[in-house]
Formats: sequence, C-alpha cells, structure tokens
Amino acid sequence: MPEVDLGTAAPTSNLPSEDDIVEAMKDVVDPELMVNVVDLGLLYGVQIDDEGNVTLDMTLTSPTCPLTDKIEYDTKYVLDNLANSVTVNWVWLPPWGLEMITDDGREQLRSVGYNI
Repeated sequence: MPEVDLGTAAPTSNLPSEDDIVEAMKDVVDPELMVNVVDLGLLYGVQIDDEGNVTLDMTLTSPTCPLTDKIEYDTKYVLDNLANSVTVNWVWLPPWGLEMITDDGREQLRSVGYNI
C-alpha cells in the first residue's frame, strides 16, 4: 500500500469569505424601503477574524431610524450559519445618500413605487 502524506493536503477553511457575507446580507431588507441593505448601500465594510467572528460597518438612511433593532436582528439571523459571532458597528461617516444605492436597488425601489 502506498504511503500517504497527510501533511501536504491544502488546509481547508470553514471561514466565510467577504463575498459570502455580502451575499447573505442581501436577505436583510430595510423594512421601510423594502430593499436589501446591500443594494441600498447601507453595508460599508466587512471584517472577518481568524475565528470566524464577523464585524460589519453599517449605516442607516437616518440616524433616528426606529428599525435599527430589526435590521440588527435580521443581520444576525442571516449570518448565523456563516459566522461564529456577528457585531454590527453602526457608523455615520460617510453619511448615507441616494448615490450609494446600486442600480439593482434603484430598480427595486421603482418596483415598490419610489421615483428614483
């Protein structure tokens, strides 16, 4: 029987990629605008540490948004199977503006009646 060197196998990583996180975040919908937070431009940054803990830099369309808890809950829910833990770091700079909405987001807004 040939000898097998297990030490040369490529290491496997169970860590999510930034793309995995961003794709999952498309399932988090702003309850007022009915568009996902990625296409609204509310997701500013994704950090993943070596243990699979995810920190997201996110903003809201308004600092006084009453639905912050709902968005944070939905974020943790959609990332539950990807991340060891999830922290949302709410940031206000740069301020969110309409120019941050993706083309897909603009189409979604138009489909629910917004003129953008």
